[in-house]
Amino acid sequence: MTTGPEYDEELVTVSDTQVTWLTQEAYNRLKHELDELIENRPVIAQKINTSREEGDLKENGGYHAAREEQGQQEARIRHLQELLRGAKVGEAPANDGIAEPGMVLTVRYDGEDDEEVFLLATREEGGEGELEVYSPESPLGRALLGAKEGETREYELPNGKTQKVTLTKAVPYGG
Repeated sequence: MTTGPEYDEELVTVSDTQVTWLTQEAYNRLKHELDELIENRPVIAQKINTSREEGDLKENGGYHAAREEQGQQEARIRHLQELLRGAKVGEAPANDGIAEPGMVLTVRYDGEDDEEVFLLATREEGGEGELEVYSPESPLGRALLGAKEGETREYELPNGKTQKVTLTKAVPYGG
């Protein structure tokens, strides 16, 4: 058995999984989607079998479409399983004016008068709403994490320039 700092660092890396914050509503919606996808597996398999029986697979568009649909469905199932396994389900974050996942942020970019409003969350948390969703992992999301209302932060744009952004408001997402 290996001991020492090398082993400890490796252990931390392996066990360090990303947690996603979800409201109970978002968790229930994603769990329902996952259950439906799993229930639909035999339907896709039947489509593949039916198409396979139609003959030459090289020129069988139905077969290839069914196989592609199956691949996309299996990828979505794996994604949802991983997301829900690491999800932290709970109430919206505290209404303390600090930027964190699950908060609707209002920001003003340096040099502009208009404000932008978006949800700081993963796409799955954002649901079907009309609110733009920015990931906490995005350059803007990382820059704003932990910011207080009125605070200005900087982040790097894709073109290498630096953009200043001021958090003008942060409130919990209401769904």
